[in-house]
Amino acid sequence: MPALAPVLDAIDKNLDRSLERLFELIRLKSVSTDPAFNSEVRKAAEWLAADLRSIGFEASVRDTIGHPMVVGHHPGVTPDAPHVLFYGHYDVQPVDPLNLWHDDPFDPKVKTIDGVKVITGRGSSDDKGQLMTFVEACRAYKQVHGALPCKVTVLFEGEEESGSKSLKPFLESNADELKADFAMVCDTGMWDRETPAITTGLRGLVGEEITIHAANRDLHSGVFGGAAANPIRILAKILADMHDENGRVTIPDFYDGVEETPTQIKKSWDGLGMTAEKFLGEIGLSIPSGEKGRSVLELVWARPTAEFNGISGGYEGDGFKTVIAAKASAKVSFRLVHNQDPEKIRENFRAFVRARVPADCSVEFEKHGGSPALQLAYDSPFLLKAKSALSDEWPKEALMVATGGSIPIVGDFKRMLGMESLLVGFGLDDDRIHSPNEKYDFNSFHKGQRSWARILDAIARK
Repeated sequence: MPALAPVLDAIDKNLDRSLERLFELIRLKSVSTDPAFNSEVRKAAEWLAADLRSIGFEASVRDTIGHPMVVGHHPGVTPDAPHVLFYGHYDVQPVDPLNLWHDDPFDPKVKTIDGVKVITGRGSSDDKGQLMTFVEACRAYKQVHGALPCKVTVLFEGEEESGSKSLKPFLESNADELKADFAMVCDTGMWDRETPAITTGLRGLVGEEITIHAANRDLHSGVFGGAAANPIRILAKILADMHDENGRVTIPDFYDGVEETPTQIKKSWDGLGMTAEKFLGEIGLSIPSGEKGRSVLELVWARPTAEFNGISGGYEGDGFKTVIAAKASAKVSFRLVHNQDPEKIRENFRAFVRARVPADCSVEFEKHGGSPALQLAYDSPFLLKAKSALSDEWPKEALMVATGGSIPIVGDFKRMLGMESLLVGFGLDDDRIHSPNEKYDFNSFHKGQRSWARILDAIARK
């Protein structure tokens, strides 16, 4: 394999120029959700395609039903080099409210805030700064060795912040072209400023809305109370029955496919010092409400949940009205882990509800999406190589973490292209993404480039 050290040296020497390129990209107002910025979104796509071509990629802007994709291909140093697909997005969130920004959101700057050197501007962290760390790593490799150690396909999306309506059709139409050994996604973050992280697990999601129907009209509670079924009471009983005294979900077969997190992984999480008091303290709470006997990080990273996101029924206006409602409804979401089957969860939940509805009442269900969880094998060779590479670059050893949320593109890569994804990013919790005064640590931008160079080098090695 080509020597890594001179590539890292080139990244260091060219840091100022790489920053100028990032600034050029941030200045393009690629707000995908607002049609007023459509031309700016296209300019950003064209800028990226031209930049990729400047370092030897065969790159083009691909039209879609919405905003364009940018696709680039570059051969590896040898025909049998591993093939990676790198994904990022070049669109950004709207900047409103503009009056809360300290500077023009599309006029990036390098500033020192609380003693930390940062890059400011919309998209500096989410996701322009992140994706450019990878591009700059490729540029340094080409400059030094004239080749990349891996075969690289790049996919940059222009609608991630506005629903990705074009993504699935594009993946379906171009599946053969985009398939690789595995994908790399940069839209994630670090544990802290010194500790890199690889996201190995993403929870899946099932959404359900249920409505309990009782009488054919709202009733006077003095006339009918105690005799007529009250749908709010029925609904409350159903929801209360869904958890036992230990916080476990009581729906039959709910835990089918749920695996225990390896002991060494849980030990590494315990070593992070994240107590329930610390995690919940910022929101004014201190006592975890999930399964008893599990750490707060295990609860949000590796355990499934059933949560109630909204309840309605009866009179909800100001004042008081003695009414028995004709119907009551609730929105229920399930976060899934490991190999839980979304449709089986949905089916079993509905059976659980139906069994608790009186014979003279009825229940109506409305589906609100469903997707499986994703879990990268902890012994994946790609994962282990990336972990070692990151640990060589940063002051502290890389962590294997999970996230309580979902990243739809990772599921699409798995289902549509048959690829696992390696999620590595260098954002921080205080980057203020989607908010005024977004920033990206200068160190994240610099060491992010060096990290991707190390990862590419590690993956290419036998």
